[in-house]
Amino acid sequence: MEKLLVAENVSKSFGEFKALNDVSIEVPKGSVFGLLGPNGAGKTTFIRIINQITMPDTGKVILDGEPLQPHHIQNIGYLPEERGLYKSMKVGEQALYLAQLKGLSKSEAKQRLKYWFDRLEIGDWWNKKIQELSKGMAQKIQFVVTVLHQPKLLIFDEPFSGFDPINANLIKDEILKLRDEGATVIFSTHRMESVEEMCDHIALINKSNKILDGRLIDIKRAYKNNTYEVGLVTENHESVAAELKERFELSPATFKTINDELQYKIKIDETATANDLVAYLTTRGQLTHFVEVIPSANDIFIETVKNN
Repeated sequence: MEKLLVAENVSKSFGEFKALNDVSIEVPKGSVFGLLGPNGAGKTTFIRIINQITMPDTGKVILDGEPLQPHHIQNIGYLPEERGLYKSMKVGEQALYLAQLKGLSKSEAKQRLKYWFDRLEIGDWWNKKIQELSKGMAQKIQFVVTVLHQPKLLIFDEPFSGFDPINANLIKDEILKLRDEGATVIFSTHRMESVEEMCDHIALINKSNKILDGRLIDIKRAYKNNTYEVGLVTENHESVAAELKERFELSPATFKTINDELQYKIKIDETATANDLVAYLTTRGQLTHFVEVIPSANDIFIETVKNN
């Protein structure tokens, strides 16, 4: 798969503090790439290097086949976690100013702003000052000025902060639409449900080191461990439960049901299959629930960071 952004052996220190340690990451074109990690892991430093706010001590960054250079900033849209709008400026005036900083002419900026303001139903905010808007309203303006110049690479750092569920879903859909239209997205968040919904690939940074990366689906396959969530209706709960505990590695499971049943997560041996487990359970009762336990992005995040 063709890569839009490649970071090779990037390291960065601030005094004696090592913010990034020999980090290499490849971001495929046309993907949503999740950049994950605990607070202080090094994610923001990495994003600032891509934006040339700071420079790496060692290593290099390649954007669309070229070593990163100052003119590449025109190809990047960055929505930082700490928003950067001027509170006393009017929305329209500020949006025009920021668009022209990204290389758009005034007439082209106005045309694109009209499209986005109509699309997000914020046209009547043009003459409002940023300080008159709620946090979520200001966030919409920040999103618009981030994507307005149609950059190849979009970087969103906690883009849903301040949004209610309706507007968070609206912005999520717009980000996915931009990806489908050819943009590449780096998405940094602590909301693992958003990672599940949006990310094709992820990289996990912890204590300045990259400790995991790849396609999310491949990582999930690697982390699953032959565990199944089951519901079993049986005439003798106690004896069947005792037999299951002796035969398998069990843990509690809780799911909504209308039956009076045993509920367990059952881990089977690597040599066994789901069919083997089903065949056994159906000799012990009526199988009412059977789902393979696939690790969530949140499970993977917690387990990998703990083990690291």
